[in-house]
Amino acid sequence: MAKLLIATNNPGKLREYEELLADAALPLQLTFPAQEGIDLDVVESGETFEENAALKAQAYASASGLPTLADDSGLEVDALGGAPGVRSARYAGPGTSDADRYRKLLSALEDVPPNGRSARFRGVIAVALPGGALETAEGRCEGHIGYQPRGEHGFGYDPVFVVDGTGGKTMAELPPEVKNRISHRARAFEAAVPILKRMLPA
Repeated sequence: MAKLLIATNNPGKLREYEELLADAALPLQLTFPAQEGIDLDVVESGETFEENAALKAQAYASASGLPTLADDSGLEVDALGGAPGVRSARYAGPGTSDADRYRKLLSALEDVPPNGRSARFRGVIAVALPGGALETAEGRCEGHIGYQPRGEHGFGYDPVFVVDGTGGKTMAELPPEVKNRISHRARAFEAAVPILKRMLPA
């Protein structure tokens, strides 16, 4: 069974990828940087999600000698000109929590009416081989920003992102099995499955 390195130690992302891989029934063994003794600090200097995902995937593939999957994703809010975008994880500054970031976002949108709060989660997955081959896939999830956090599931901006077509539920109110069908990461992973099959034949 081929090993696939997932280039993150974020526990929320790790859980999602384990569930997504199980749902896709791909004959791959997931491994993570901590399990492989890899401690990299990849500077996400790209201006797009695609560039940052590629930087991470190639760096970890080179360091590990393993096929590597990396993603970069974030929240795009139309009223803020697409911000926080690629800076979603750094929106409230270094060392801040998920709650700090979504509170700053809610404050920035304080005077924006309901019909002006459209937003989307967008993510890109990059799959890299140690020899240099690289392919990417993208996924999106449309919705809008609510007025207060709701829900106990998920992470990041999930508590304030109201997902289109869910009857007004935030991403954090959706059970994991539902989120893993409709999230931007799930849709990017679905688009990446043919890439994984092509690049990592059984």
